[in-house]
Amino acid sequence: MKRRSFLSSVAAISALPLFKPVLVRAFNKDEYIHPKALKRGDTVGIIAPATAVTDPDQLDKAVEALNYFGLNAKFGKNVLKGEGYKTRTVDERLDDLHSMFKDKDIAGVFCLRGGYGSPQLLDKIDYELIKNNPKVFIGYSDITAMHLAINKLSKLITFHGPVLLSGFSNYTADYFSKALFKTNPIGKVVNSESKNGIRLVHPTRTIKPGKASGKLIGGNLSLICSLMGTPYEIDTTNKILFIEDVGEEPFRIDRMLTQLRLAGKLNTASGVIFGECQGCNSDGLNPSHVWDYSLGEVLDNILGNLNIPVFYGLTFGHTNDQITLPLGVDAELDAESGTLNIIEAGVN
Repeated sequence: MKRRSFLSSVAAISALPLFKPVLVRAFNKDEYIHPKALKRGDTVGIIAPATAVTDPDQLDKAVEALNYFGLNAKFGKNVLKGEGYKTRTVDERLDDLHSMFKDKDIAGVFCLRGGYGSPQLLDKIDYELIKNNPKVFIGYSDITAMHLAINKLSKLITFHGPVLLSGFSNYTADYFSKALFKTNPIGKVVNSESKNGIRLVHPTRTIKPGKASGKLIGGNLSLICSLMGTPYEIDTTNKILFIEDVGEEPFRIDRMLTQLRLAGKLNTASGVIFGECQGCNSDGLNPSHVWDYSLGEVLDNILGNLNIPVFYGLTFGHTNDQITLPLGVDAELDAESGTLNIIEAGVN
C-alpha cells in the first residue's frame, strides 16, 4: 500500500466515534438456536432417556399420538431391544439420543416418558453434536435435567411439554401444535376454563402482583434442585422461572424452594410461575407430622416475600391439560391475570 493511501485509511479510521464497534458484534449469551418447525409427514425419533417403556400396548399409544399429528415414528434401537426392564443402561440411552440427533431424516426427538435417570446422562452428552444438529426436543418431569443442560451448553431451544404417553386432551394437543408446528409465537397462555360445577378445574392465584418479562427457563422442581452445585444448574438471572411438581408434601416443597432461595435463584429471576401441583397437600400423602403448613401457605411464605411478580396454577406440568413451553424464548408474565404471553416463537 502506498504511503498516501495508508495515511488516508488511518485518518478515516480515527474519525470514527470512539468505543463504537465497527465490524464485530459482541456475542450475546442469551442467543438461542431455534429448531425447524415440524410439519405433517415428518419422522420423529422416540427415545426413553429416563425410565424404560417395554409394554407393547404403551408403545402403540405413543405411535397413536404421533399419527394424530401426522408424524411418523422411528424408535431408538435400545428402546425396543435394550438391556434392563425398568431402565436401560446409560450407554444405551445415550446412544439413542445421539443417534437421533445425527440422523438427517429425523425432524424431532420425543421422549416416551419421564420417570427417573436422565441426570445420569448429562456428563456424557455430546452437546456440540446437538448444537450442530438442532431439532425439536420435547419432554417433561425427569427430562427437565436434559432441558437445563442442553439449554445451557448447546443453546438450543427445547420444549417442556407432553411425553408420548401423556393423556393429550384437546387443550394439550392445541398448545403442542402451536409450539412445535407454528413459526409465529404461541401468544397468551391461559388455563382451560372448564368447570366442575361452579368452580374452575384449573384456577390460578396471584401470590405477588405485577408484570415481568424475560426468557423462559424452568421445569420440575425436584430435578432443578438436584442439579444445584453441578455444571448444569439453572441460571435464572433476569428470566421468568417456571416450576412444577407432583405428589410432594408441603414440607418438601418448602425445603426445595428454600434451597433455591438460599442459592439466589429466586430473587434474581424477573418473575416466577409455580405450576399446578396435584397431590401436593398433606392429606392422602401419609404426612410425616413434622409440618403443618399447606402448599398455599408455603408458596406465600417463600414466594410471596420476593420483590418480583409470582402466581400459582398454570398447567404446564403433571396435569391432564398441559401447556407446551419453549425454554429460551422471550415471554411476559402478568401475575394478576394469571397469564403468560409468549412473544417469541420456539421454532423457525
